[in-house]
Amino acid sequence: MKTTLKDIAERAGVSLSTVSRVLNYDTTLSVSDTTRQKIFEVAEALNYSKFKRPAAGPGGRRIAVVQWYSENKEMDDLYYMAIRMGIEKRSQELQIQTTPVFQNQVSEITPDMDGIIAVGKYSDAQVAELGKLTDNLVFVDWNELDKGYDSVVTEFKRPVAEVVNELNGDREPVGIISGSELTTDKKMRIPDPRLRAFKAAMGDQFDDRLAFEGDYTNQSGYDEMMKAVTTLGDQLPRAFFISNDPMAIGALKALGEAGIAVPQRVKLISFNDTSVAKYVYPELSAVHVYTDQMGVTAVDMMKSRLDGGRIAPMKVKVGTKLVKRASS
Repeated sequence: MKTTLKDIAERAGVSLSTVSRVLNYDTTLSVSDTTRQKIFEVAEALNYSKFKRPAAGPGGRRIAVVQWYSENKEMDDLYYMAIRMGIEKRSQELQIQTTPVFQNQVSEITPDMDGIIAVGKYSDAQVAELGKLTDNLVFVDWNELDKGYDSVVTEFKRPVAEVVNELNGDREPVGIISGSELTTDKKMRIPDPRLRAFKAAMGDQFDDRLAFEGDYTNQSGYDEMMKAVTTLGDQLPRAFFISNDPMAIGALKALGEAGIAVPQRVKLISFNDTSVAKYVYPELSAVHVYTDQMGVTAVDMMKSRLDGGRIAPMKVKVGTKLVKRASS
């Protein structure tokens, strides 16, 4: 049975309108961070059950789960929250105790930790800092295999090519709103791998004038789509690929305010397919990233090191699936 906003409201103990406004990134809503996080977690889990971290018994394993974002930033990006929830669920199943640590708290990791699972993007200096704390280090959504560390990543080339094929069936121009961001220590800018895959898939049809860059936030998606509408006018392409769900939701809002119908005039396909993609109107088509499986894989890799004695570093690439909904 399909989960509704009413189901989420009842489980989160808040009003239906609060759920709707939080999931639609309504910045005018005054609500506590605790309430926002609870709504996001219920929506992400769908059939929600709160996972309690088990206490480590005699000889039990303890790992730190490092998020590259701050706690407040994580609540704005369900992608990383979903990975963390997958890690915590699998750890509970294996009786591994997890301790959540945000990037600005790395210095607080204690020596008794058996390993670290690091989620997100890290500069060379940050990787070196984590490497000093433990040899049992697994990165999620970041590839550090060349430095000898286990890595769990998602694929980009094939799913982005599939998106382009879906949007470019009539060989019409396709726009993109990609993202750009810095590591938390500001030492490295991270290019968007979806933009590189998009350029490759479009080939000689790629047009710089139809490429816009945000910072993965809802507001930047809104701003960049408004810029596209204003600068391109009648030349606005009939389709856009957008690098994550928050930016896509912002873009959807901008098109609505401009009186541009989705999908009749402009089709949209997003990437990640977090729970919010299903709770906007029209529902967002998106490349579904199996964030829960990324978390499970990271824990299993850690366990094979801690209990199986594995030494050789490994890289696992988790597949994706294009989910077609009303926006395309």
